[in-house]
Amino acid sequence: MIEVVLNVLLVITSALLVVLILLHRGKGGGLSSMFGGAVSSSLAGSSVVEKNLNRLTVFTALIWAVCIVGLGILLKV
Repeated sequence: MIEVVLNVLLVITSALLVVLILLHRGKGGGLSSMFGGAVSSSLAGSSVVEKNLNRLTVFTALIWAVCIVGLGILLKV
């Protein structure tokens, strides 16, 4: 049962990570500029949208990593 939940969570977080990484702004701008990411504040290096996108990406990556480690432990036993 736990293995099925971790597999489903792994698939969802993998797809979400692909989308979130594609939204990031690269050297030439990214898809995030379509959603207000191009408007940056003069005080900070990046906009609020970029900061929140970074936080969401890191949080999703942590969940993904926990799923990978959990599945590895379950399958090893």
